Amino acid sequence: MSLKPISLLIAGVLLAFAAVARADEVAEVDRLFHSGQRQEAMARAERYLAGQPRDAQMRFLRGVMLAESQRTDDAVAAFRSLTEDFPELPEPYNNLAVIYAERGQYGQARDALETAVRNNPRYATAQENLGDVYIQLAREAYARAQRNTPGGAPTAAQLGRKLSLVRELLSPRKAGS
Repeated sequence: MSLKPISLLIAGVLLAFAAVARADEVAEVDRLFHSGQRQEAMARAERYLAGQPRDAQMRFLRGVMLAESQRTDDAVAAFRSLTEDFPELPEPYNNLAVIYAERGQYGQARDALETAVRNNPRYATAQENLGDVYIQLAREAYARAQRNTPGGAPTAAQLGRKLSLVRELLSPRKAGS
């Protein structure tokens, strides 16, 4: 009788328990953070990552916590590191793009979102964010064109209308509309 299948079964069970423990730890860190215990959550994530540095889920959560704590430079570093170690994951690219867009770095945001969408064409959030970034890029291009167009030219009025439409797209919607 061979012990190989039993050893594999035991290894599989141990891996399953490890995955459950990891998921529990990630969930607990997230719960701590969102219940206002941000320092404890960050410390717990750091301790966990000291022993499990390749855990993409905890690293991603750490990046989110950094971003939500207004530590955007640290969040950018965390998400960039994830994109280097796990280039197939779309979520770190999306979160990088959000930070870039908040900084007005729409070209970098577009590049990150295009990678996210390439990695997962069905990632609706990244698709929507990419549309928003394209609108911002269009607004910038129309504004530059308007500044460089002589005031009396018909294109100045056309550009003004386009800019108005873009501004309308970007303005917050009223409740019920």
